[in-house]
Amino acid sequence: MKTTRTHLVLTLKGAAMGIAETIPGVSGGTIAFITGIYERLLQSIGSFGPVAWQAWRTAGFRGLWAAIDGNFLLFLFGGMGLGILAGIFGMSYLLTTFPLQVWGFFFGLIVASAWFVGREVPHWNKATIVALVLGTVVAYGVTVAAPAQGSESLLYVFGCGVVAISALMLPGLSGSFMLLLLGMYQFILHQTLKEGVLEQHDPGAVVVLGVFGLGCLVGVLTFARVLSWLFAHYRDLTMAGLTGFMIGSLNKVWPWQQVLETRMNSKGAEQVLFSKSVGPGNFATLNDNFLYGNDPQLLSVLVVMLVGFGFIFVIERFGASSAATN
Repeated sequence: MKTTRTHLVLTLKGAAMGIAETIPGVSGGTIAFITGIYERLLQSIGSFGPVAWQAWRTAGFRGLWAAIDGNFLLFLFGGMGLGILAGIFGMSYLLTTFPLQVWGFFFGLIVASAWFVGREVPHWNKATIVALVLGTVVAYGVTVAAPAQGSESLLYVFGCGVVAISALMLPGLSGSFMLLLLGMYQFILHQTLKEGVLEQHDPGAVVVLGVFGLGCLVGVLTFARVLSWLFAHYRDLTMAGLTGFMIGSLNKVWPWQQVLETRMNSKGAEQVLFSKSVGPGNFATLNDNFLYGNDPQLLSVLVVMLVGFGFIFVIERFGASSAATN
């Protein structure tokens, strides 16, 4: 019974990470951190390599499975897969129908997440404050960068996989948002995965997805080791930098956006490509503001912000209570 509950909890945490990663600006790494599995995830992924090889040689598959924390990865990544599917089909509807409320919820969520991560730094000093500022500046710079045009070259697709999965592992940076900046969000998640693989069963789309997955594999195996080393040797600086990443990313999930550029997807539907944050007052004066309109809906947005903020407290308490069984 205890084992079943542990596996269910891991699956649900993975699903939450998967849903987060389909939303540009929301990080699955943030969800991993506040649910208490972030460092365990890094250690598990980082164990692939010499440690896993030695375990295989001495104890066979059972030793390998134990060395990589196989049950943990199996149920977590299984949940992530389910979450990604739910995010692709469900969150796209919510973001189209209730964009201000959805972004308001995630704004509150990330504010609370930044507070939780920041409190993990026991002693703030000049070095940790510098790391906080640098993390904030870098993340904010990413949110205001203009999207690239993208390319369907398999080499470019591979590189996008490396970058996206590396961003996934950083609380405050979103893998899907990095795909958006690289000009590949629509191509990878919708044209390739949703339409090509899931709906049309196109072999060409399967190849593209496989190359992207290979890039993700290379990225996760290398970057996880870097992060694990940073946690082991510079934990306070790393935590301060991650807090900065979250603070800087708030610009991307600010609910009131002025749409600057749109594009047509593969089905001929218009979608937001680039936008900038504005205050609720300025938002109300906008004309022809695609998708978002110009009604600030201030009360409902503030309510969902508070809900998102409180939701993190629930998740953190849930993660703490289940940590012993994970």
